[in-house]
Amino acid sequence: MALVPLNLIFGHDGHSSRQRVTCRYRCGDACAHPAPNTSDNEYFGDIARRAMSRRSLFKALGVTVLAAGSGSALAACSAGKPGPTGSAGTAVATTPAGMNFAAVAPNIEDAVVIPAGYRQSVVISWGDLVLPGAPAFDVGRQSAAAQREQFGFNNDFAALLPIDGVPNRFLLVVNHEYTTERFMYPGYDEDNPTREQFETSVAAHGISVVEVERTPDGLKPLTGRYNRRLTAESPFLLTGPAAGSQLVRTAADPAGVVVAGSLNNCGGGLTPWGTVLSAEENFNVYFGSAQGAQAPTPADADRWKRYGIKLQPSARRWETFQDRFDLTAAPNEVNRFGYVLELNPWDPDSAPVKHTALGRFKHEGANIHVTADGTVVTYSGDDERFDYMYKFVSSKKVRPGRDAEAMAANMTILDEGTLYVAKLSSDIPADQIDGSGRLPDTSLFSGAGTWIPLLRSGPNATAESLIDGMSAQEVAVFTRFAADKAGATKMDRPEDFEANPKTGKLYVALTNNTERGAPEEPGADAANPRNDNKSGQVLEITDDHAGTSFSWNLLLVCGDPAAADTYYGGFDKSKVSPISCPDNLAFDNHGNLWIATDGNALDSNDGLFAVALEGPNRGETRQFLTVPLGAETCGPVITDDLVMVCVQHPGEHDDNSVDDPLSHWPEGGGGTARPAVVAVWKDDGQIGM
Repeated sequence: MALVPLNLIFGHDGHSSRQRVTCRYRCGDACAHPAPNTSDNEYFGDIARRAMSRRSLFKALGVTVLAAGSGSALAACSAGKPGPTGSAGTAVATTPAGMNFAAVAPNIEDAVVIPAGYRQSVVISWGDLVLPGAPAFDVGRQSAAAQREQFGFNNDFAALLPIDGVPNRFLLVVNHEYTTERFMYPGYDEDNPTREQFETSVAAHGISVVEVERTPDGLKPLTGRYNRRLTAESPFLLTGPAAGSQLVRTAADPAGVVVAGSLNNCGGGLTPWGTVLSAEENFNVYFGSAQGAQAPTPADADRWKRYGIKLQPSARRWETFQDRFDLTAAPNEVNRFGYVLELNPWDPDSAPVKHTALGRFKHEGANIHVTADGTVVTYSGDDERFDYMYKFVSSKKVRPGRDAEAMAANMTILDEGTLYVAKLSSDIPADQIDGSGRLPDTSLFSGAGTWIPLLRSGPNATAESLIDGMSAQEVAVFTRFAADKAGATKMDRPEDFEANPKTGKLYVALTNNTERGAPEEPGADAANPRNDNKSGQVLEITDDHAGTSFSWNLLLVCGDPAAADTYYGGFDKSKVSPISCPDNLAFDNHGNLWIATDGNALDSNDGLFAVALEGPNRGETRQFLTVPLGAETCGPVITDDLVMVCVQHPGEHDDNSVDDPLSHWPEGGGGTARPAVVAVWKDDGQIGM
């Protein structure tokens, strides 16, 4: 396998390896512009400095003081935990079940590299048949009509759902996050896209549902009765407080209840009642206007700025083909995107819904935890520098059964309940958080937190705002403003949430934030302990799921294990696989956390890692696979005998295009680089055993 020189792939001075072309089409170069959150909300640094001042005062009076709620949390977090260099008491580290595989070394191969003894196969790739009669993929002869029947571009979240009563049959549900036209259309002119290219790209977004069969050679797609393609034109129903409001009505939809399509479907989640959740993330980049367009109203200007929406030509120029993408022609259209949607994959004729009760922001994903009494709690991060973490607590309980009546009832659960945003605190003294990532005296970054209520939603789109000066509809549509007013804590790009099915603890991927500590930007704090944070961290939360209090600590401070600013749960850093830029999360049945990365800043391709959470191995990371050149690891699915990942944007590099490719995966030879889903298994046993 030919290797590519490092300097060809990684040109970001130790920062994320994500290329500018990826940033342009996925998020509108968000990291190249000032963060849209300009609120004066407290940072941990402010909290810690105030705690330090109080500490000094009370010390002079002979009194010991702890920040509210932090005493028990810190004691619980630190007791018996391993120190910064490893062992916990006399316990001996042994390989946890599910992690017994030879770690894949960092590399820059144009291939999916897996452990020895395992096999792999491509399940489905961009352009492959989804609906019966779809034409074979031909990169030089693409059309919108074909793409509406084919697997979409840049697969992200994936779900694998067993079909009841049919052994070895599953539904594969996959999001298609965004399109990178330069890597799709030969001879593409960014300034002058054609109408056919526009319509084909619209069709390449959305969601694919494909029946698959488990065979000795992996998962094989079928043209089953559940197969379906949803695009950026398919009808989606708005539900919850924003539905029908003046904020989401347009000339094309004066009732404000039916949206054409879904955009930038990133992460997602599964519900206990058998549906799939999908999150609209960087929706802002699809909307634009002609140069010199009339200025928006002051209200729209403020709202657009907070959501990163710009009155200028968009990267794809969609506004030149359809008025709904033109901010001046249809200013409310953008308010109809940025939600968590729910799809019933078992009913191909059903319309998916967008749950506005969960708020509107750049949802990275939506993952559910169900409490003992049936309360449904949904967690989601707003994937932006210095933005927030949210949860929604349902007022309805899960109804047993999978019949049509139960499904209809359960699909309203995410319309009724309370939306919260997180505020974190810590009692770690300010002088122990210096931006270097150095561990505090407790040998653990830890603290407490509160969930602040924003919006209470009831039946039939009724709702109550819990934020002064904002209506319920405004909180649902302009949730970032509500969270600003509530005093939420600014975080380093909160992405995927995942609850450990064994312990109920939450894990949050904070991917990176190189603006932390920059001039006029917040400095380091206890949960975001490094300035110029290139590699991110993973937060562990012990939550009162249906309540409002939690404690937290950092499981991982990612990056080069040899560097002083990294922390691997207290495990011996000389024995870990280096991990950088955590993104998507999953769990295996052994209770190990699996992490997919996006933008590895350590001169290696992105990958998938298993992480031990308990005992003397806590913090041990072991790399299971790497993806090809220029690609991102997405949507991991972990079962006892199969691992599945989405390989997104293989070959994307600033110096390349479909006409001058960096990668030829998965076709090989002189073939076209195509996003694809990959399955990995072991013939003679279970994963990691």
